[in-house]
Amino acid sequence: MSLIQQIARELTLQPTQVQQTLDLLNEGATIPFIARYRKEKTQGLDEVEITQIRDRHKQLTELEKRKETILKTIEEQGKLTDALRQEIEAADTMSRLEDLYLPYKPKRRTRAQIAKEKGLEPLADWLLKQKPGDVLAQAEKYIDAEKQVLTIDEALAGARDILAEHINEHAVARGRIRNLFMKEGILKTGVFTGKEEEGEKYKEYFDRQEPIHKMPSHRVLALFRAASEGIIYIDISPSEEDALEILNRMFVQGKEESADQVKLASKDAYKRLMKISMETEIRQALKEKADAEAIRVFSENVRELLMAAPMGQKRTLAIDPGLRTGCKMVMLDAQGHLLDDTVIYPHTGSTQQAGQTVMDWIHKYQVEAIAIGNGTAGRETESFVRALSIPASVVVVMVNESGASVFSASETARQEFPDKDLTVRGAVSIGRRLMDPLAELVRIDPKAIGVGQYQHDVNQVALKDKLDETVASCVNQVGVELNTASAELLSYVSGLGPSLASNIVEHRKLHGPFRSRQELKAVSRLGEKAFEQAAGFLRIRNATHPLDYSAVHPESYAVVEKMAKDLSCDIQDLVANPDLHKKIQPQKYVTEQTGLLTLQDILKELAKPGRDPRETFEAFQFTEGVHKPEDLRIGMKVKGIVTNVTNFGAFVDVGVHQDGLVHISQLADRFVRNPADVVKPGQRVEVTVVEVDVRRKRIGLSMKG
Repeated sequence: MSLIQQIARELTLQPTQVQQTLDLLNEGATIPFIARYRKEKTQGLDEVEITQIRDRHKQLTELEKRKETILKTIEEQGKLTDALRQEIEAADTMSRLEDLYLPYKPKRRTRAQIAKEKGLEPLADWLLKQKPGDVLAQAEKYIDAEKQVLTIDEALAGARDILAEHINEHAVARGRIRNLFMKEGILKTGVFTGKEEEGEKYKEYFDRQEPIHKMPSHRVLALFRAASEGIIYIDISPSEEDALEILNRMFVQGKEESADQVKLASKDAYKRLMKISMETEIRQALKEKADAEAIRVFSENVRELLMAAPMGQKRTLAIDPGLRTGCKMVMLDAQGHLLDDTVIYPHTGSTQQAGQTVMDWIHKYQVEAIAIGNGTAGRETESFVRALSIPASVVVVMVNESGASVFSASETARQEFPDKDLTVRGAVSIGRRLMDPLAELVRIDPKAIGVGQYQHDVNQVALKDKLDETVASCVNQVGVELNTASAELLSYVSGLGPSLASNIVEHRKLHGPFRSRQELKAVSRLGEKAFEQAAGFLRIRNATHPLDYSAVHPESYAVVEKMAKDLSCDIQDLVANPDLHKKIQPQKYVTEQTGLLTLQDILKELAKPGRDPRETFEAFQFTEGVHKPEDLRIGMKVKGIVTNVTNFGAFVDVGVHQDGLVHISQLADRFVRNPADVVKPGQRVEVTVVEVDVRRKRIGLSMKG
């Protein structure tokens, strides 16, 4: 079976879909571009399916390359038989392949090799056959002072070493023991003596037993973190009796004396060799699985935050709250440009003077919205602002400021505001993320946004790749305003990247705003391929061509022009008049390059050119009178915003500077398997307080009822 057929069968797709997708990827097409503009070739595959094809093809390709290397190595040893070649070529997993290779793998000098050097291999072969005969008499034949085999016991011990290595390297035996570990393996922990106080936060893991196949990813990562910090030790194994029974069934035959020797070798093979290697392998498999799940949860949370509803272009006053150092206040115009900055002291200085400054700015700059960071003194600052006589039309919003400090210290922020300090840059970030979360958050390392689950414990390369893909998916799904987007935002557009994004911004500075998508071709080093990949995701407000503000790709403009011609109108009229859309018969415009799927997308765009797929913005206000954990009471119902979703529940900001946990068992009045099915980051919820532990900084919440 070819790789294409195998992938198609595994993913329940047509081989042509898999082949066409791989062809497009090999040609340099991005996943967002293929999903949006090559639907005819893939028969409508979405980004998830395209990603699955790419990743599975990569896995299988790596497996095939490893097979080639192993076959070549064994052939060079002169040990490659036709049967072994067939087994290697048929191996469908990397572990099966490595099991087959193990007997031929170069290794350090082992006890078995030493025994073979002493001439004990024939004795081991005789024992393995387990024929009738006197074991001691047989072993006596191999006593040889020159070879340092001085006694019968030494001869038998050496032969058993050879048998133990043979059993350990037997591919079928390893497969069965691996299966036993995966299905029946128990993870046991214990605390190292003297580490009890240092590892207090891991107390629940000091003495634990749990089947590995039932362990959730967050617990695996927590246990491994505790172990890496030297607090606990971990043992992973199934019942030793069950493991030995498997090996004895395979290698022990009858009740001859030699069978007893094989049984001893079998036990030694498991305890000294196989158990250790299997435990190492299972640890790695558990870690990889936990990493994958944690990365998946993290990327889903990041997607929700990036796709949060934007307030839009409004003149925004942003405040980064503080107590002793005051509150940094900045004024942004509707495009997010910094107009003014100052410091007010509503909590430690003159409240009246601070209030007057805010009111002066509101009138001077015709403020439409006020963004307040949710860090230290955030709720107090919100109360201070709401107590002022601000116009009813001014929206006051608490903004999650996670990562704002990271942005303020970044090279990007320094370049944009070289003369401003960190706190001013942070306040600017708070205001901008209210206006457009996506445009601002892409300028921050996703790991700093604060929605991860053990993000520092997982494979960092895999995490970065997945987060980059998630950000790119969101950016291209929304589309980017070409004339106002930052280089960071543009870099995630299909086909661009950091270099071309910088070139676009530089071109904008030198030549002014773009008037059409075609002008992109004048950007340094932006060729036809990059233009093809990027053009459809870039928007130009008030462009020369009406479709340049839509998601219609320039390659399809001719189709729309023909539609307009057939309706005796121009494109501008066609876009503006919904009644004309109803008269279009898409079947009439099907060509070899443009199918019905693309035509349906075009009609959707004509109905709402450049539409934003994100939800409509709604202002949120926390429960009045609740500013700190001490204000919470058991049974109290409060409003909150979900800040993070994990496999064990959701964290909710209720406005007291300490997120509360809604455990998975408290998310709904029904059984919840996956918290993400019930809540998502940024969601507004009403919760009931069920626990408040100020000393341990724990708040328990419930969404039941």
